Amino acid sequence: MMKYIVCQQPGTFLMKEKPAPQKTPGEALVRVKKVGICGTDLHAYAGNQAFFSYPRILGHELAAEILEIETNPLGLKAGDRVVVMPYISCHACAACRTGKTNCCRNIRVLGVHTDGGMQEIISVPVALLLPATGLSEDEMAIVEPLAIGAHAIQRAGLQEGETVVVIGCGPIGIGIMKLAQLAGATVIAIDRDSNRLAYAREEVGADQGVLAGPDAIQRVADLSGGDMAAVVFDATGNKGALESGVQYIAHGGRYVLVGLSKGDLVFNHPMIHAREASILCSRNATREDFMQVIALLRRGEFPTGTYITHRVAFEEMIAQFDRWQDTESGVIKALVTFG
Repeated sequence: MMKYIVCQQPGTFLMKEKPAPQKTPGEALVRVKKVGICGTDLHAYAGNQAFFSYPRILGHELAAEILEIETNPLGLKAGDRVVVMPYISCHACAACRTGKTNCCRNIRVLGVHTDGGMQEIISVPVALLLPATGLSEDEMAIVEPLAIGAHAIQRAGLQEGETVVVIGCGPIGIGIMKLAQLAGATVIAIDRDSNRLAYAREEVGADQGVLAGPDAIQRVADLSGGDMAAVVFDATGNKGALESGVQYIAHGGRYVLVGLSKGDLVFNHPMIHAREASILCSRNATREDFMQVIALLRRGEFPTGTYITHRVAFEEMIAQFDRWQDTESGVIKALVTFG
């Protein structure tokens, strides 16, 4: 028997036991070592996550160790440490046929559409495993959220020297900021929390921090010499932030929606039309995004030590989860550790 934690319904976690899974053809059995907690998990617990049903075992930011695996092209074997890509794609739909497996029409994301890694052992398709040579377990557990940022940068077609605005200094926003900074962009961070803005500047390398509020648009105008931002990224998923983000776009600029809101959004058409703005969505990440992030982490180019702010043992996760929803707790990235 093994333990697992299930989100039974919004606001309710239960610790349960069930038999460990058996390996099936094409899949590997892996022991979960660490799970990162992200906005998707928080939103699912709160009951406002899109594409979600209950009960569900959460957890899609996974550091794992292979227990059983068949012969495979990557040469992975039992005992190897691996990063798990949590996106199960059909490889047959229009998106998959053009290499966009991240937005597969029939996608199943671990911890969202199907049960995830908040359990001691999980069976996953071998194709979702990436060798984690040279990474610590902490680094392995943050590859997925950083890959979300890498994909957003790719979607934006970011160019060196461009000014970008990143709305939201949470885990995803911080990843976007760092990757944009490494790409040679000038980065302006926007958030409601002054401590997070300070972190974005001091640890991540954002050039400027702007406190969200009525003065934010003018502040961005001043900082950009009146041009506004060539690229704006929303990493909040907040309806108000998503709708107001268009005000930061330069004429001819791009707006990349990384955060996900559950309902409808309304934009002022004359505003975005006059700017000939491009509004893009960025969903999940590709294998190439994961490999880019793994290489970045191996080079030591991301502040993993300060990004991970909270740690808790698997058995204590339920008691700690509520406080991670409060930004005053100082949480950026929380990790759940097994064993």
